[in-house]
Amino acid sequence: MDIVCSPAGIVHPLRPVQGIMDIVNAGFKNISLELDMCCSGYELEHFGKIPNEDEDAGERLFLPISEHPSEIPRFFEKMYAACCENHLQIPIARAPYLPRDTKRGDLTERMLMLHKECIRYCGRVGCGYITIRPFYADWALNRGYYLELAETARENHVMILLENQCRDKNGHMQRSICSDGEEAAEWVDALNRAAGGNRFGFCMDAGVCSLCGQDMYEFATALGNRIKAVVLRDCDGQHEGAMLPFTCTRFGQPQTDWLGLIRGLREAGFDGQLILHIPDTVITFSPLLRPQLLSLARAAAEYFKWQIEIESLLKKYESIVLFGAGNMCRNYLKCYGERYPPLFTCDNNPRMWGTDFFGLEVRTPEALKSIPEGCGVFICNIYYREIERQLRDMGIKNIEFFNDEYMPSFYFDRLKGV
Repeated sequence: MDIVCSPAGIVHPLRPVQGIMDIVNAGFKNISLELDMCCSGYELEHFGKIPNEDEDAGERLFLPISEHPSEIPRFFEKMYAACCENHLQIPIARAPYLPRDTKRGDLTERMLMLHKECIRYCGRVGCGYITIRPFYADWALNRGYYLELAETARENHVMILLENQCRDKNGHMQRSICSDGEEAAEWVDALNRAAGGNRFGFCMDAGVCSLCGQDMYEFATALGNRIKAVVLRDCDGQHEGAMLPFTCTRFGQPQTDWLGLIRGLREAGFDGQLILHIPDTVITFSPLLRPQLLSLARAAAEYFKWQIEIESLLKKYESIVLFGAGNMCRNYLKCYGERYPPLFTCDNNPRMWGTDFFGLEVRTPEALKSIPEGCGVFICNIYYREIERQLRDMGIKNIEFFNDEYMPSFYFDRLKGV
């Protein structure tokens, strides 16, 4: 799984050095190519309607991309050079798109020209995926549009990703094209059959799911391995937003169904592009604080990756020992105990030593000094860092954290008396 940082709100494409430096210094190795930076929804919505007046085209830095798609490489020249210089990979792009409430139904040929040029540019810079939003309400029209792009995608070794959409109806966001998981899966399969190969996949936008009040678990599991990318962004569930995950809360509760997202992606076996898209959070912070903000953002993305790949972490070790004899240990046993049975658990509470905890022997921390070399020690206690320091002082290696906030079983009865 790749963690990808969206440059939106961070990088100015014509003066990219500082933004790219901040992304790299935060530990990111991948960046997305946000092609709407060169051609906004406003520009597309007003295509052909804004007169040039007396402005001399020769004095412009760039010609309008909607009118001259071939200008895309020149527009991103400095940004691409900065990415190369800092060894940033560009695995995925997002194509320019019309606003959700667009009134334009006459831009099919123009959008085809623009999107084909975007695909060619992706091929040129080694970008393997491009998200192109469906914009017709009719499946047949979308089908024809995507298949028009399929050959260009094949020639440039690029996979086209559909994306779930919402629409604004009298100020309220409602589900739109590809917002039903089963229907979206059928679309992807039908397009691949018609294209005669694996040319199409899906990008799941968590923000859209939140705006539509969707069950992200059901959405992700319905799409399964068709999901090649996920956009991580937080919002209040009512208005468009692109904020840092876990920051949009009400009465101490998240407004986005992160629980369902993580469980769904884990069950779907997601192993694609995890895109952190947080321009609304970034622009509220002073440029002096953005390096620290991006480090936090990187940590949040790593947390999602860790939670989604928890079974891969468990499989990494030949044997497992737990530290902690409480609710978290019990939840581990309930969900993973049969597939990845621990040798024993240990605890700092002397009263627990020598007892049986749901079929698992509780030993002293000193017992960890005799575990096999390839054994992983999973801390099942919220005092992770304190216990980690204790174990490192004992010379213990292969220390991992376990967290039961996003476990696969839905309802846990709390242990009593523990």
